[in-house]
Amino acid sequence: MDTNGRILDAVRTVAEEHPERVAFVEDEDAVAYGPFFERVLELRALLAGRGCGAGDVVACTGVRGSETAALFIALEDLDAVYLPVDPAWPAARVADVLRRGGSRFVVEYGRDVPGTQPSVRAHGSGADRASVPGAGEGEPRYVIFTSGSTGRPKGAVVDQTGLMNHLWAKVHDLGLTADDTVAFTAPLVFDISVWQMLAPLLVGGKVVVLPDEVMLFPRRIFRTLERREVTVAEVVPSLATALVQEAGRITDRTPLSALRWLISTGEELVPSLAERILTVLPHARLLNAYGPTECSDDVTHHVVTAADLGRNRLPVGQPIANAVLYVLVHDLDTDSWDAAEPGRAGELFVGGVPVGHGYVGDAAATSGAFYRDTLDHGSPTGRLYRTGDLARIDEDGVHYLGRTDRQVKVGGVRIELGEIEAVLSRHPRVEGCAVSVADDAGRPELVAHYVAPEELRTDDLRAHLSAALPADMVPKRWVRLSALPLTGNGKVDHRSLPGRQDRAEAP
Repeated sequence: MDTNGRILDAVRTVAEEHPERVAFVEDEDAVAYGPFFERVLELRALLAGRGCGAGDVVACTGVRGSETAALFIALEDLDAVYLPVDPAWPAARVADVLRRGGSRFVVEYGRDVPGTQPSVRAHGSGADRASVPGAGEGEPRYVIFTSGSTGRPKGAVVDQTGLMNHLWAKVHDLGLTADDTVAFTAPLVFDISVWQMLAPLLVGGKVVVLPDEVMLFPRRIFRTLERREVTVAEVVPSLATALVQEAGRITDRTPLSALRWLISTGEELVPSLAERILTVLPHARLLNAYGPTECSDDVTHHVVTAADLGRNRLPVGQPIANAVLYVLVHDLDTDSWDAAEPGRAGELFVGGVPVGHGYVGDAAATSGAFYRDTLDHGSPTGRLYRTGDLARIDEDGVHYLGRTDRQVKVGGVRIELGEIEAVLSRHPRVEGCAVSVADDAGRPELVAHYVAPEELRTDDLRAHLSAALPADMVPKRWVRLSALPLTGNGKVDHRSLPGRQDRAEAP
C-alpha cells in the first residue's frame, strides 16, 4: 500500500491515459478526467499566485462537488492544508474555526460565487496564527473540526500518509475499480467526505455527487442512487433506515440493483437494521465501519453476515492495513494502562499510520487524547490516540461497546446507554431509539425515546428489555417520537433528547 503516493499523480495518470473517462457526475453534467485534471492545475496556479504555499491552512467553503476535490488535490500539490468550513455555520463559529485553525487563506467556491473562479482572500495578519501540529515532522494534509463534548469544536489534523493509507484501504477492502460508481453524499465537514470524493479517483472510478437539496429527501436519494447505478454508498444508520424503507416498497424489480456495497458508519449499526438491509438488498454486501476523525477516518472494517445477526451488538471488525488497535484498562492505583484480558471491555486506543498529529491550536486537548506510543517501538508515528470508546477484542476483531461518556450511574448502578439502545432496537415495532437520563428532583431516571408507527404498550417494551437486561437497565419512562433528532451529519443528537422529557409517559 503506497502511503507515500499522491492523489495528483494517480489523477494525472488516468487523465493522460483515459482523458474522456467520466470522473464526476453532477446533476446532469459529467466531468471527464482530462478536464478535471486541467481544473486542478488551474486552481493550483490560482492559489500559488495568491501566495499559498507549503504549510498554509486554507479554509474552503462551498458546495459538495468536483470543485471540492479539485481544490483538495491542488492544495495537496502545494503541500498546503485543507480545512472545510460549512457556509451554513453561524458567523461566530466560522470566525472561531478560522482563528483557531490558523487559516491563512479563505476560498469560497460554488454556485453562490460569481464568475468561474473561486474567491481567494487572505485571512488575518499571521502574527498570532496557530501552528499546525505535525509541521516539520510530517505532512499535515487536512483539518476537520469535530464537535467536542464541551460544545467547542476541535480541529483534528490528519497527515498525508494517514490520508493515503485510508484511501488505499478503501480501494483494497472494497475492491474498487474503474467500473465502480461511488456516491458523494457526506457533508464536507464530515470526515467521510474525503474518501468518498478521492478514493475512486485513485483507480479511475466515477463519483456521483448528491447535492444538499437531494440529501434532504430519502426518496430522492434512493432514486438518484438507482438512476446513476451507484455501486458503493456510505451512509449513517439513520439514513440507511430510510433507504431500506424505500427499497421495501419496490416489488416488481430488484431495488438498487447496481449496488455492490452499502457502508454504515458514524454511529452504531444495530443488528435489527443490518438484518433488514440484508433482507431487502440481498445482492449487496454490508460493511460496518468504525473510526475516529483523529485517525484518518475508518480504522476497522467488518463485512456483516447472517451469523452476526443474532448478536446484541455487531463487531466493527479487523483493523485496516497499517492500523494497530489496543484495548487497555486504567489501573487507578498505579495510574497506568494495562492490556485488557481477551474478551474483557476496556478503552480503545489506535496506533500505527492512521494516527493524526493532534488538534490545531489546542495543546491541552492534544495532550489529553494523544499519547506517546510505548507499546510499539517501531511505530511509524510514535503516537497513540485515546478514542474515548469502550471496546473488547476477540477472534472476530473489535466490538464497539459505546462511548465512555455515555456511561451513567442510576441508582448507584453504572449503565452504558448504548447497550439498552442495542436491545430496544431489536423490538419488531421499533424503527429507531435513543436512551437518555432525566434528573427528576435529584433522582436520575432512564428515559427511552423510540420511533414506531403507533404508540406501543410500555408493558410490552419493558418485557422486551427485561428478557435481556437487568431490571436496573430497563427505563421507567417512555417517549414516542415521529423521528429522532439528528445532527447535521445525520447522527442521533442525544443532547437534544432531554428537551423532550415533558412528553415522557409516567410508569
